[in-house]
Amino acid sequence: MTPAAASPLVTGGFIVLPLLVGVGFVLACEWAGRRLGEPAAVRRRRAVGVGAAAFAWFVITALAAASGVLRRFDAFPPPFAGLVLAVTALGIAVPCSPLGSKLVRGLPLWVLVGSQVFRFPLELVMHQAYVEGVMPVQMSYSGQNYDILTGISAGLLGWWLARRRVPRWVVAAWNLLGLVLLANVVTVAILSTPIFRWFGDDRLNTFVTYPPFVWLPAVLVTAALMGHVLVWRKLAAGRSD
Repeated sequence: MTPAAASPLVTGGFIVLPLLVGVGFVLACEWAGRRLGEPAAVRRRRAVGVGAAAFAWFVITALAAASGVLRRFDAFPPPFAGLVLAVTALGIAVPCSPLGSKLVRGLPLWVLVGSQVFRFPLELVMHQAYVEGVMPVQMSYSGQNYDILTGISAGLLGWWLARRRVPRWVVAAWNLLGLVLLANVVTVAILSTPIFRWFGDDRLNTFVTYPPFVWLPAVLVTAALMGHVLVWRKLAAGRSD
């Protein structure tokens, strides 16, 4: 499947959502610094650095997709595997870095949980992509993708956390379930590539190798994984402020 049939709604969704997530991450870094009492100059330098790094990641992944290199599934190793490894590495390394430590200390738990609400509109856009023949059905909630539950529950649990204390086991259970659902859809997406063809030749996942759809794994999956790791770190630190 290719994105040639994508409507402006679907194409726009895969542009706007990643950009909103990227901007939100920069703002979250600034807010965390403000809550930690950092000087304005320090916060500005960090915002510029984080923003520049995010912009570079957007550009690099878009250029890789536009060049066609990610569609070389016959190569060994396939370049797409490199993208998967990079997404996994970033999703774990950034939350475990000094920047991640500042986010853990500076952001309330309800923000870290509630930030995953972006997965709700994302699933709506992905379902529309399936309806338009851009994305295979198994990657939508009409198939084997249940990640919409994480997006809906993130908003509800974030609201609950903002209003009152919530047992830590509830947040831990939610975070584990969200991580499992994320791993599930990522596995389905990988098995749907021409490398494995698990769901058949007529339901291949190739649209994510084109811009701007490459930002689905490169930005949105990375952000989802980062969010879960940050919540684990927050819970491990015994913090909810």
